[in-house]
Amino acid sequence: MTDVPTTVPTRYEPELAELAADSPEAMWEFLAERGMGDGLPVVAPTRERVDAMLEHAEGDADEVLFVLQPRAGLVTRRVVAVNAVMAGCPPETFPVVLTALRALAEPEVNIRGVNATTHLVAPMVLVHGEVVRTAGFNAGVGAFGPGNRANATVGRAVRLVMLHVAGAWPGSGDAATHGQPAKYTFCAAENLEATPWESYPASRGVDAASAVTVHCGEGPHNVHDAEADGDPALILDKIASAMTSLGQNNAPISQGEYFIVLGPEHAASIAERAFTRKDVSSYLFDRARLPAHVFRRHFQELAWARWMKTVDDDHLLPMTGEADNIRVVVSGGPGKHSLVVPSWGMTRSVTLPLGG
Repeated sequence: MTDVPTTVPTRYEPELAELAADSPEAMWEFLAERGMGDGLPVVAPTRERVDAMLEHAEGDADEVLFVLQPRAGLVTRRVVAVNAVMAGCPPETFPVVLTALRALAEPEVNIRGVNATTHLVAPMVLVHGEVVRTAGFNAGVGAFGPGNRANATVGRAVRLVMLHVAGAWPGSGDAATHGQPAKYTFCAAENLEATPWESYPASRGVDAASAVTVHCGEGPHNVHDAEADGDPALILDKIASAMTSLGQNNAPISQGEYFIVLGPEHAASIAERAFTRKDVSSYLFDRARLPAHVFRRHFQELAWARWMKTVDDDHLLPMTGEADNIRVVVSGGPGKHSLVVPSWGMTRSVTLPLGG
């Protein structure tokens, strides 16, 4: 858990508000008067609904767990439960929402920068392990799309906390020039049954029955390779080509991460040729490159590792400073498609065991 600064109170009990009626119209009026909400109808967070959510968390409901920037908003289990109810979360998904927010509060995520930048970055939540089954998350067809309550509402609950607690309101705490649909909800599950390697959390040293990963990045960039023989080189070269864009926020930043979300068919084809997860990252690190002079021409400031600054103009430089910055996970259903999700740049992903 992120340490709570000594100047932050250890407990926070929010004031209760009386609603005229438990209806969408009453909630619209209530939120509009306070400049709150994400623009979509919400569920009224009645005492009974909030208490049902809190039954799936351990600990004092009003204990301050951490703060979220840029507003230094206080986060408690009850505050999160209120937002989870409004988002429509099933109570059994509540530990996932809490864990995702704990991860976003970790210093390496740089949530202040994520929320305040003009870039359209949004937190992507990936759910792993037993909770995918027990709470009904979608790891298959359309995992990042509509139609599944757990995926849709957990991502939305995280965004409502960003709006209401972190202060990431468009035009003030959130300066994103255009925004993006992923700022409504951005949540999917790892398809462990279709993963030919160890689980993603295990690859990051997290040994837990269930876990949550957060990665702050752009919307998914689709990569299509439908060649009949499933040649890994053809698949990965196409992914590398999608990574080598000068328009990405990552381009001049050597610490930037890329999440490569392999579709199960691509993952199977790659693994059948004895590629490991690390092999995929290493291959993409070697192939997703541009000449140094191209970067130098386009960017006045280059937040590069020292070695990258010393090479000749013709040297092919990678899109990120090390292979481990290329993270590989499997999600989705049938079809020869995979996704590239570049990070905002000055942020790092975090994977935590599930906890409430």
